[in-house]
Amino acid sequence: MSWSALNVRGGLASLTAYWRCDVLAGLSVSLIAFPLCIGIAMASGFPPLAGLLSAIVGGLVVSRINGAQLTIAGPAAGLAMVLLTAVETLGGGDKSAGYRHTLAAIVCAGSLQILLGLMRGGRLALFFPGAIAHGMLASIGFMVIVSQVPVLIGAPFAAMTTWQSLLQLPVSFSHSEPESAAIGLLGLAILIFWPRFERASWVLRLPAPIVMMLAGIALGKATGLDERAFYRIPIVASAVAVPVNSAQHVLDVLLSGLNNVTQSLSRPDFRKIDTLVFWEVVLSLFLVGSLESLLATAAADRLAPGRRRSNLNLEVSAIGIGNTLTGLAGAMPMVSEIVRSTANIGYGARSAWSNFFHGLCLLAFLTVLLAVPVDIPLASLAALLIYVGYRLVLPVVFAETWEVGLEQRCLFLFTVVAILTTHLLSGVALALALKVLLLRWRGANVSVRFRNLFKLAFRITRQPAGNYRIQINGAAVFSNIAALKRELTELPVGAQIVFDLRYARLIDHTVMVLIDRFQRDCISAGGRCEIRGLDHFESLSDHPLATRRRKPLQ
Repeated sequence: MSWSALNVRGGLASLTAYWRCDVLAGLSVSLIAFPLCIGIAMASGFPPLAGLLSAIVGGLVVSRINGAQLTIAGPAAGLAMVLLTAVETLGGGDKSAGYRHTLAAIVCAGSLQILLGLMRGGRLALFFPGAIAHGMLASIGFMVIVSQVPVLIGAPFAAMTTWQSLLQLPVSFSHSEPESAAIGLLGLAILIFWPRFERASWVLRLPAPIVMMLAGIALGKATGLDERAFYRIPIVASAVAVPVNSAQHVLDVLLSGLNNVTQSLSRPDFRKIDTLVFWEVVLSLFLVGSLESLLATAAADRLAPGRRRSNLNLEVSAIGIGNTLTGLAGAMPMVSEIVRSTANIGYGARSAWSNFFHGLCLLAFLTVLLAVPVDIPLASLAALLIYVGYRLVLPVVFAETWEVGLEQRCLFLFTVVAILTTHLLSGVALALALKVLLLRWRGANVSVRFRNLFKLAFRITRQPAGNYRIQINGAAVFSNIAALKRELTELPVGAQIVFDLRYARLIDHTVMVLIDRFQRDCISAGGRCEIRGLDHFESLSDHPLATRRRKPLQ
């Protein structure tokens, strides 16, 4: 069976053909996801098992209805600080009440995501310039790192703003515990260096998070780490007074453990639904969750073998259905997560069944651990979150953005500073406003800013011999290319394409990236793609995909 024969969700045909690959990939990703889900939940102010339940629902339910093939759905560090802030804000100091109000916000955000998909809003990812999207994720990664450093070194920690946490770091280091710090630093070293040796032996092919967790458990027991520095997985029921070797004993322990698991979770409380702060949380969850899912799906399509084309509208609706279910069940919201999705592709996944098996394995792990408790040092979980936060900040992405030109540097840095000094929604809104001002400065006139800000004038004509000519007029910018991208996906594979840019006035970086990716995909599929008219423009930097504006008339 060829790659093109697979449907979006991976039907029975793909299960039959690729079940071995998908089972192995699902198992490998679940080993990464298990400690990560627990750590993200704890960093979010949620019960630790709420993270596992989110990933289980993402695997068993969302994988059957989503619009992507190789993405992994589950809790993400990108939402951790949004959730922690929501718990603190909505609870007014009462974390239990804040948790229940946040669950209600998750249900509402999930409902908005369902509507977004039904209204064909998958193009939302296109509306955010790459520099702003990366700046948003980088700022969230920075907040995760700052919040977890005290936990890593075993210092007392209370939830506070990012800047307050940063200023308190010297005090945290003065109150650190050497044992916790050693476990945390060892965990970071394993996460960074272990993948470099994974091909040397089958033993070294164990995922780094599992090796880190096992090493942390062993070192924690060996050093006599205080019990308060551990988290016990899961909350286990008291002993059952029946013979240990009986089947009834096993059943009673499992049922009692499941009862404790459900009791550790709560149900949503909608009593703050008429407040402004509640809807700020809803919009933050909706924005970050939708954008991260769409970006991860688009990235997975580019990384996967074959020509993948996910249905972004279906994907965001499926994530919304999953979030509605998890909010009602007391669990965390989910996204299509880029780190686990990349690992899924790397482990050889072939269809969406790998996500299903990932959820099934997590359910099996949870069932086993209901009877066999495991103590994980909090420093190990903090090390895992710091590493994930580093992956969100990712200096390589920053360097790539820096090379594109001054405009992208300004957008990236401004987004980070705006979010860290205000909050997520305000920071993103300010960054988008700055982008519009930069477009005006670059030559987009008033009519472009207002009447045509969301509409691009272009025409696709079919020429003899099956060739297609795409003429772009006016200003092609981040906010008005959704219709163009939709039309490009309808062109036949292997066609002869000509982009005619001679009548454009301005082409920003986002549009240049779109054209470049389309050209490479077209050529790799056996077609031909030519770009005409670039000599009429001046580039704003030496980068080949920098913003371009028409040269002044001589």
